[in-house]
Amino acid sequence: MHRIGYLLNEGFQVMTIATQSVFEHTNLGASAPFYSIENYSIEGGEVRSSLGMSVSTQPAPPPAQSGIDTWIVPGVNDPLSSPASPQTLAFLREASAHARRMAGICTGGFVLAEAGLLAGRRASTHWFFAREMQMRFPDVRVEDDRIYVEDSGVWTSAGMTAGLDLALAMVERDLGADAARSVAHKLVMHQRRSGGQSQHSEMLDLAPKSDRIQNALDYARRNLGRALTVEELAEAVHLSPRQFSRVFTAETGQSPARAVEGLRLEAARLMIERSTHPLDVIARETGFRDRRHMREAFQRGFGVPPQAVRREARGAF
Repeated sequence: MHRIGYLLNEGFQVMTIATQSVFEHTNLGASAPFYSIENYSIEGGEVRSSLGMSVSTQPAPPPAQSGIDTWIVPGVNDPLSSPASPQTLAFLREASAHARRMAGICTGGFVLAEAGLLAGRRASTHWFFAREMQMRFPDVRVEDDRIYVEDSGVWTSAGMTAGLDLALAMVERDLGADAARSVAHKLVMHQRRSGGQSQHSEMLDLAPKSDRIQNALDYARRNLGRALTVEELAEAVHLSPRQFSRVFTAETGQSPARAVEGLRLEAARLMIERSTHPLDVIARETGFRDRRHMREAFQRGFGVPPQAVRREARGAF
């Protein structure tokens, strides 16, 4: 029996303990229960969530005697105004010496970082707080574009629903891909995302202020198979190329060429993850000159080649 302990603090996000359903349904599909799930807090008793509902918890046991295999720290809505107590940090430091793995869901990664458990490690967190995490903890290698990250037994995830992907990855690590896929189906998850998948949408990140520039982006996304010069985009929204480039950069913070490459990368990544098309076909469909050009763009944008994205996506199902 693998024991999983959730260490709850006041104001924990309700969404983060929804991950317990992953372990619950793993047990329901197994010949015998594999996981034991328990809620703890430093003092024990009722702990209020950010929504106001309370959860009954047990007092956190001495880590050396607890037999807990995995400790999971849920996030809070604002980790900057709700720092963990010294008792919590001391407990986690000791627990890390005895548990097989530690995890922080969403902003729970801040607690692990404050406890020193992310020093020298890669980590993820909610995109809204990623820059703050990097500034506060410069010894942490924050990967703000990842759904979840596992580094030497310490797991962290992006925000909200990304915790479900982290929990499913733990199930896959423990029981194999078939078990994780079965649980994802039971939870009616349309897609179980791999850790390397982006938590961002290129279109959302650009967030233009005017309809005109939004229309240019929509035009680009519909026509990624074309060369898409500045002149063509400018003509599509009835601006001169010079005026278009100036307004586009002012509103999005990126040049048109860089934004279009981001849209191509996003489209290509989705095709790689969700289809069986050859990479040559995907490169052509998303507007890259050839497979080599797409590989170079992937290395710049994601730090890995397209083949690695496909391998990881296939391993997630």
